[in-house]
Amino acid sequence: MPKNSSKNEQAGRFAYDGLDRVIHEKARLGVLTSLVAHPKGLVFGDLKQMCGLTDGNLSRHLQVLQEANLVAIEKGYDHNRPQTLLRITSGGRQRYLEYLEVLEHVVRDAAGAARTGASARKLKPA
Repeated sequence: MPKNSSKNEQAGRFAYDGLDRVIHEKARLGVLTSLVAHPKGLVFGDLKQMCGLTDGNLSRHLQVLQEANLVAIEKGYDHNRPQTLLRITSGGRQRYLEYLEVLEHVVRDAAGAARTGASARKLKPA
């Protein structure tokens, strides 16, 4: 195999373009994971508690996710009290699953690199 062929195959190998920046942010990943686990949706207060976010922080992350068509926000009333129900959209679920596939790839690569690096260190004389 020519030397350049191997080098070209490795170019961008660890770029992980599929790590969606909208989803990859810690709080938004937590929000989407919570919503995936609750397909009927969650009320704002429950989601806030599950993700450990403040009202303002959660609101801002939901705005970003809604603009990206990942979540649907429904405002209504429950016993004459305002209530906001949040659901992941079907497109959001698909993007989330695609993101998880890339993330699994990252974890496999990292584990393999760590094992290879550990084996190489063991082989070197002290």
